[in-house]
Order: sequence, then structure tokens, then C-alpha cells
Amino acid sequence: MSSPANPPPSAGEGASRSEAGEGLASNFPEASLPSPNPLREPPSPAEGGGNGAALTAIVVAHDSASALPDCLAALTREGVRTIVVDNASRDASVAVARAHGAHVIENARNEGYGRANNTGVRAADTSHVLILNPDLILQPGAAAALTAAARAWPDAGLLAPRIHEPDGRFFYQPRSLLAPYLTNPKGVRALPEGDACAPFLSGACLMAERALFLDLGGFDEEIFLFYEDDDLCRRVADAGRALIHVHGAVALHGRGRSSAPEPGRTFRTRWHQAWSRAYVSRKYGLPSPSLGMLLTNAPKALLSALAFRRAGIERYGGSAMGAWAALRGGSALAREGLVREGSGP
Repeated sequence: MSSPANPPPSAGEGASRSEAGEGLASNFPEASLPSPNPLREPPSPAEGGGNGAALTAIVVAHDSASALPDCLAALTREGVRTIVVDNASRDASVAVARAHGAHVIENARNEGYGRANNTGVRAADTSHVLILNPDLILQPGAAAALTAAARAWPDAGLLAPRIHEPDGRFFYQPRSLLAPYLTNPKGVRALPEGDACAPFLSGACLMAERALFLDLGGFDEEIFLFYEDDDLCRRVADAGRALIHVHGAVALHGRGRSSAPEPGRTFRTRWHQAWSRAYVSRKYGLPSPSLGMLLTNAPKALLSALAFRRAGIERYGGSAMGAWAALRGGSALAREGLVREGSGP
């Protein structure tokens, strides 16, 4: 993987994925959210501080009406045009998106995160796209900082902002299933103090060169949910392009969920986490985690059932069933009714 032209070096390792496949916020609390760009002044219009005309945001929504207003208002403030791809929402997501001036693409069914994002990227006509979750809120100057970084380092294939939780904690995740080598188990976790290359960037908010994204096939469409960002980062790196953390661009992770709660949500989430982890591992020749996940979670699911603990049944049962589906060659798309069973990988 090539490096950007003289970026400040990475300061070390951040948080890894948890067992559930989600990133962890840094253990270093901050009293308040820092200014969007503490290291340099925001770019001037000539440097990339204009209206973001070369950038289109892609937001995938599924029952996201409560999260969308803050996300879309921030994008409007940043001057970034927005495409909302709605995955068959049952709430007012489409109406909210249109009220905020977004172009809306309505899917007749929930196509999954990666497939819906690919639809949005294909519909865009700008040189770069910003893929972000509906509960991510760009802070002032973030779009300009990202576009300026893309111009400064033309070998960058993916760029990501600095993400903060509502309490100010810095969410940084430079490791993934496919890039586990950046470890420092006996040392103190260090966070970057400026722009830095990384082997992995969280898919919660990613800026990509549109042509490169499409040339690489976009997100793997066999994945319904989870680990599609691991796979994309690996393919971008394998193509010789850099993955860059842009410290001067800040996004705030909103307090709400990307989607409204629904019955069976935990089971479905855990199923896809287990299946997608196995799929991506197999794709890159890594040892399959499925048998271990099945043997770990199936007994816990049984004990939860005997104790009438619904939460445990959903959590452990979902993981066990996702692992079992991967072991027998089942398809995530078939589970969601997008293809017939047996036509998946």
C-alpha cells in the first residue's frame, strides 16, 4: 500500500472490533468535543473549503426517520449534495429525506447495506462519494477537510474523518479481521494526532474516489450486513491505494440508532455478524471461525432457553445459527429473500 505525500505518522493502535463485530470507542475520555480542526485553519475555498460540489453523500436508510434530520441538515450545511437510498422503510424516512432536499432512491425491499450503497454510488456523478450512516453528523468544515486531503494525496483510495461519540470519546479502529497485525498488547493505546495512514477505516463514514470504488466492484454484494468495510479496505489496499485517517475532519456519532428497534433485531444482527465474518474469512483464505462460534454460542443459547432468557436466546442463538449457516454453505442473501437458497456462495 502506498503512502500519502509526507503525512504525519500514525501514533499507534486504536480499538479493535469487538466480538460482536463493532468498533470500540477509545478509553481516553475527553471533556468536550474538540474543534473540527485543531491543527490547522479550515481550508479556504481555493484549498477545498467551497461547497463540496465534487462530492456526493450516500446515506442508506432503513426505518431511519429519527436519525436522518441531523445527518442531512449537516450535509446541507456543508454544501454536499445527498442521495438517500431507502431500504423499504416502514416509517417516514423517505418523506424526511425529501424534505431535506435529498435525491431519494426507493428500494422495494431491504437490499442490505452494501448493495444499497452500490446503487447510490452508481447514481452519483461526482469524482468522490461520501458513504455514511444516517446517525453520523458531519461537523463544520469536515467535507472541506476531506476533499482537501483527497487533493493533497491523490494516491488515497479511501479517507475517513475523526469520529467522536456524544460524550467526546474518540472512536478509532485501525485494525480489522483482515488487518490484525497492528497490535501493541503490552503498550498504551495511542491515538493519532494528525492525518495518518491506516490498514483499516470504519465504514461508518468513508470518502472514496468514485471511479476506483466502481472499478473494484464496490461493496461485496454477497454480504447483506457487516464486514463489508473490512473487505473493501483490503481490496483498496491490494490495489496499491492508501487508506487515510483525516484528523481535521470530524463527524459526531449521534445518540440514536441508524434504524428503529424491531422484534428479532438482535437475533438478525448476530446472525449476520457470524455469517459475514465466516464469509470474509473464507474469501481471503483465513481459518474459518464458524465451528468455534457454533460450539461457543449454541450451549449458551440452550441455557438461555432453559432459563427463559429471551435476550440470551436472541444473542447466542443468532450467533450460533449464523455460524451454522456458514458451515453448511448457506447464503445471507437467501436468508433475506434476495436470492434462492443454494444460489449464494
